[in-house]
Amino acid sequence: MEDKIYDHYIAIDWAAINMAIARMTKKSNKITVRDVPSDVAELQIYLKNLKGTKVLAIEETTTSQWLYTELKEYVDKLFICDPYRNSLLSEGPKTDKIDASKLVQLLKAGLMKEIYHSTKQFIYLRKLVSSYEDLVKAGVRLKNQRYSMLRVCGKTGYEKTNFKLTSKDEQYVLKSLDRQIKNYEQEKKEYTKEFARLAKKYPEIRHQKSIPGIGLINAVKIVARVVTPWRFANKGHYLSYAGLIKHEKISGGRSYGKKQPRYCRMMKSVYKSGVLAAIRGNNPVNNYYEYLITDKNYPAYNARNKACRQLAIISFGVFKSGKKYKPNWRNHVEAGCA
Repeated sequence: MEDKIYDHYIAIDWAAINMAIARMTKKSNKITVRDVPSDVAELQIYLKNLKGTKVLAIEETTTSQWLYTELKEYVDKLFICDPYRNSLLSEGPKTDKIDASKLVQLLKAGLMKEIYHSTKQFIYLRKLVSSYEDLVKAGVRLKNQRYSMLRVCGKTGYEKTNFKLTSKDEQYVLKSLDRQIKNYEQEKKEYTKEFARLAKKYPEIRHQKSIPGIGLINAVKIVARVVTPWRFANKGHYLSYAGLIKHEKISGGRSYGKKQPRYCRMMKSVYKSGVLAAIRGNNPVNNYYEYLITDKNYPAYNARNKACRQLAIISFGVFKSGKKYKPNWRNHVEAGCA
């Protein structure tokens, strides 16, 4: 969290029925807490009436994006914080007022980790991608159910949609699954059309799509999740966010191995699938992968992981440059070996 000092430090524990508002000031560590019915209009009036600079903290929940949009204009800084870091909240008794009081203490002490939120143009994109991910999960589940049912009936599991079973009950279930799968495939096509329309609207999507291994859907996912590359201090932070590097644990000058950071699973999936597509084509990413195997004697698994990180770095650089990808094999080798 930034070191700037504010006149008012406010934290809210929001629920559907009530909201607890805790406040501290620049001059005093005394905490004032209000527990009132949840009303965003009343909350806006409360914040507006506070004189001086204000910072507001809210924990990341299902309503945090809505609250961010509604309250951002009423404070100097709106801080959506990571609840996993707020271990102080788990100590002692728990009520909304106590949680809000502890939250405002963490806020003033600068002990919170911020979660990125934005009111900008890509909000629709993020909602669309989230809905698409749910659709794909549902479609995979339906296909798995169909496969399992056919296997139980002694079939291969890959029979076509017009396949006939001897049992009427089983035939009815099979037809139902086939109808649902057909609807799923149609919905998936509609999403793809919408993604293609958005690619024409947003140059960021077209830029990501120009990278080897990154197709239309993965390009949309990257832009939807990242929104802006400037939220990351450097490429190391970006790789950590994508789950492509591990953090080393050192104590007393001794290493105790590495641990996986908390990361965005969607981003990791995008780059892992992207590198598999890239190393099957004629492009600098595949050239780099072959270079690691033939010249550096890397095992295929390690070479693929290193190429995956390089793909993510290229993606990050393209996002920052605001231009389409331009292959430069020599730069990729030098960057990867650095």
